[in-house]
Amino acid sequence: MEQIESVKEWDGWLNRYTHQSKTCQCEMTFSVYLPAASTAGSVPVLYWLSGLTCTDDNFRTKAGAQRYAAEHGIALVIPDTSPRGDDVPDEPERYDLGHGAGFYVNSTTERWKKNFQMYDYIVSELPALVESKLPLDGTRRAISGHSMGGHGALICALKNPGMYKSASAFAPICNPINCDWGKGCFDAYLGDDLEAWKSYDATCLVNAGNGSADLPLKVDQGGDDEFLADYLAPEALVEACAKQGLSLDYNLRDGYDHSYHFIATYFGDHMTFHARALKKA
Repeated sequence: MEQIESVKEWDGWLNRYTHQSKTCQCEMTFSVYLPAASTAGSVPVLYWLSGLTCTDDNFRTKAGAQRYAAEHGIALVIPDTSPRGDDVPDEPERYDLGHGAGFYVNSTTERWKKNFQMYDYIVSELPALVESKLPLDGTRRAISGHSMGGHGALICALKNPGMYKSASAFAPICNPINCDWGKGCFDAYLGDDLEAWKSYDATCLVNAGNGSADLPLKVDQGGDDEFLADYLAPEALVEACAKQGLSLDYNLRDGYDHSYHFIATYFGDHMTFHARALKKA
């Protein structure tokens, strides 16, 4: 774990690191915001998962999140969205497969399985690394994300009871087995095993009994999101949570699109939501 950048913000530090990932078998990059409170001891941590085409840089420069992290004394861990490198497979003509599009699954198909193990990277390798090296309280974790990353945040929380105290998402891909983004990536990464597809689909997981009434969930969706009608399916998740008795705070925000303008507007609300859950822990 090598630190390659450090910038002071809101009396804390935004650091960037690289490390050689055993899970993804390549060099991975991630950022961490450490609030000033971390100088006095371990602080709670929010893991943020970004969307298609993004790196760790999009969120840390566009969301305004560090201000709220400093206010609540919560660290931010911001991984990349996929393995990268000259030896890592890619589909350069597609933005929704390969580099920048890991979809937070463990690939099982021959071409992708060596490197594209993003689910294990997010829930196992990365937390073990940063929580052993930095003043982060691994008993008080939350997770959030946007679009593909919102999908990732939801499935990580639903598949790992007790690991996260709360989960939230902006414009998540809620039912990927039924949209072109999900079908295209799941077919490439997981082959034709529909049960494997369902195991990485938030709506399917909820319908199958994953999740708990003790796990607070929050989803914000822009009403003018250009991807809403064909790709995101929040109504499927809302219906599944209602049937299963899960606590989902769902908000359809009139006039907002899919961009970081939307995220920046409501990220403070999400940070307050997570802070309440983390402080109860």
